[in-house]
Order: sequence, then structure tokens, then C-alpha cells
Amino acid sequence: MKTTIAEEIYLRALTGRLVGEDLLASYNKVAVVSMKNIICSAMVGASIASFVSQTGGRASHFIVEEGKEKDVANQLEQYDGEAIILLFGGETPTEKAKKLFSNLLGEMAVHGIVADLIIHIRIFTAGGLDNAIKNNDVMQYLKERNVYVYTFDLDNGMMLIHEIELEEDITLHKIAELPITCEHANLLNKSLRNKEITWVKK
Repeated sequence: MKTTIAEEIYLRALTGRLVGEDLLASYNKVAVVSMKNIICSAMVGASIASFVSQTGGRASHFIVEEGKEKDVANQLEQYDGEAIILLFGGETPTEKAKKLFSNLLGEMAVHGIVADLIIHIRIFTAGGLDNAIKNNDVMQYLKERNVYVYTFDLDNGMMLIHEIELEEDITLHKIAELPITCEHANLLNKSLRNKEITWVKK
């Protein structure tokens, strides 16, 4: 049984909490970039709330829309955060999300924005990074940054943090594992693999 929209929003809240508390814990100032949709916004809110609560740091949300990628890159440059997390997914059609993701990275490359970059699993597994690095300027820009992506080991209930190496291919180097709750694992399985974990209590 597939997830409902309410479950997808709750799933992003659970993931956003982990991102804010753990992935962003070593930073003092972060930028969170998303598209304009409900599901992404749920994760943005959870990420920022948990990050600020955990670290006392500063976070700001930037929304990218078609034709506004350059404006967002300007805003990110002025904000000057230590890390930028790119939350592209939600209910926006995949091809549109990939286009916005690639266009934004293109503008960030033009501006030479210096920050660590963290990529959301949904846009990564949809081929967003593969598409973006077809632009040689983006490829070179990302080679000069610390770029990370988080994925999930659904069978073992873990969030996996990878550093991305970009040469001819995209190579992931796992640098950390974070346990997730049974509830979180169950929702991820429903959302990503269309199945429930039978032993999780409803």
C-alpha cells in the first residue's frame, strides 16, 4: 500500500529531524534550498527547527522557482552559509525538479559559491546529479566543493551519509551511519518500495 500525502509529509519531518540534528550539527550557519511544494516545505521546517534547537546556529530557507535560479544564487552568495542543503523532491514532477536542480547548480557555479553541499536522496536517485554534471562548469564547481548525499539502508534501518567523488563517474564513499526508528523505516519502505514492515505496530 502506497503512502498517503499525510504520511509523505510526516516522513519528511522524520527525515528532516535527522538531517538537522546530525548531518548539519557541525555547522553554525546553513542555507536550506527547496522547491515550492508542500512535501519539501515539511522537510525544510523539520530540518531548520531541529538544527537550530540542537546547535543554536542560524538557518535560512530559500525557495527556487523556474526563471528565479539566478536570484536564488545571488541570495545564497549574500547569505554566505557554511553549508547548503538541496531539498528537491516532493510532489513536483521529477523532470521539472531535475531541471531546477541543474539550473540552480549552474548559477551557483557562475557565482563560485563556497559552501559544503548536501543533496537530498530523492533528487539524487532520480538522476539529478547525473544530469547536472553534464554541464562542465557544474562538474568543475562540484569538484572544488565538499559534496555529500544521504541515502537509506532500508533492510537494516540506517541512514547512510556519503561523500561524493566526481571524476568520470559518481562515486559514493560512506562516512557515517545513523540508526532510524522502526516508524521511520516503515514509512520509507512504503514510500520507496511500496511495502510495509510487517512487524511494525500500526
